[in-house]
Amino acid sequence: MIQRTLVLIKPDGVERGLIGEIIKRFEQRGLKIVGMKMVWVDKEFAKKHYSEHIDKPFFEELLTMITEGPVVAIALEGRNAIKVVRKIVGSTFPEEALPGTIRGDYAHSLVEGRNLVHASANEKDAEKELSLWFKEDDLKEYERSDEKLTIGKR
Repeated sequence: MIQRTLVLIKPDGVERGLIGEIIKRFEQRGLKIVGMKMVWVDKEFAKKHYSEHIDKPFFEELLTMITEGPVVAIALEGRNAIKVVRKIVGSTFPEEALPGTIRGDYAHSLVEGRNLVHASANEKDAEKELSLWFKEDDLKEYERSDEKLTIGKR
């Protein structure tokens, strides 16, 4: 099933110069970037993004982390994209993330939500988050060269 999902490279990933490496992991896996932008998130927008965590003790830490520097928002598309992205990203907790995942290879700890990336957890979250971060006309349709080679061979 072809899906779209959201990935955010959080300020700690941007500041450590990992944007290219993180994007490379998704593209090498055959996922297609259909939207991308760099933004500075304000507190009101951050509250909307993290609304499901509003009653949790770490909510304020999430707001502080996501607003402290630029964020790269990426809309990815591909077969089972949500599940594939979650595997590439690795466990929320860097110390539990397997080597070969983004967090397993690059994240140091989950202190104040600093685990490099955010990835939509499921279809409902992906739909909500994509509509929050991107307008419909921000997302572009095109065919990757590897898609052209596999047409009719699925």
